[in-house]
Amino acid sequence: MTPFIAEIIGTMLMILLGNGVVANVVLKGTKGNNSGWIVISTAWGFAVFVGVAVAGPISGAHLNPIVTLGLALIGKFAWSQVASYILAQFIGAMLGAFLVWLSHKDHFAATEDEGGKLACFCTGPAIRNYSSNLMSEIIATFVLIFVIFYIAGPELIMSSDTGAAIGLGTVGALPVAILVWAIGLSLGGTTGYAINPARDLGPRLMHAVLPIKGGSDWGYAWVPIVGPIIGSCLAATLYMLLL
Repeated sequence: MTPFIAEIIGTMLMILLGNGVVANVVLKGTKGNNSGWIVISTAWGFAVFVGVAVAGPISGAHLNPIVTLGLALIGKFAWSQVASYILAQFIGAMLGAFLVWLSHKDHFAATEDEGGKLACFCTGPAIRNYSSNLMSEIIATFVLIFVIFYIAGPELIMSSDTGAAIGLGTVGALPVAILVWAIGLSLGGTTGYAINPARDLGPRLMHAVLPIKGGSDWGYAWVPIVGPIIGSCLAATLYMLLL
């Protein structure tokens, strides 16, 4: 296990479970059909928990190019590693999306709603207004990155002489999971809260190449890329000013 592989696996698991819950809610004939937004946003929070729990000890579990960018901007991550982390995140997101399609293949075939099938891969606005959609992604991503900067490491130092520590293990993944859950419940209803270019673009690419009827809405695809980048830069700027 290397940081590169950890980012691939962690992102893959996050997308598999996150987009998997959308498929469970949206696609025809699933046992979770029409179970609603609370189910989706809750499972997305748990999906983040799973990805962070696996990748955290190895790579720090960025799982998101905007987290990688934000940490680099404030000097907490080496710029020399940014490209490899982002590449791994995109690979993981595409693999996760493919597994969602594979596990729900019959239900994709049974579903006529092309928009619903696209939602199992990437985000889309509830009301299409690009300026408003962009602002929604900026605000949600700002909250994500700014709060991540302030999440402390989950360990208790027991001895100042030996440096021995008691870690909280996978419980350390819980704060970020709760944060994503809160963002989904509070701010996610406008655009589907991509807050992660890899989470949106990687699966959107898979939707375009897999045998699924319907367009991939490339006209909107720039919003969940540009918005999170701006939000991350604003969060990093405010964090540095407050320091």
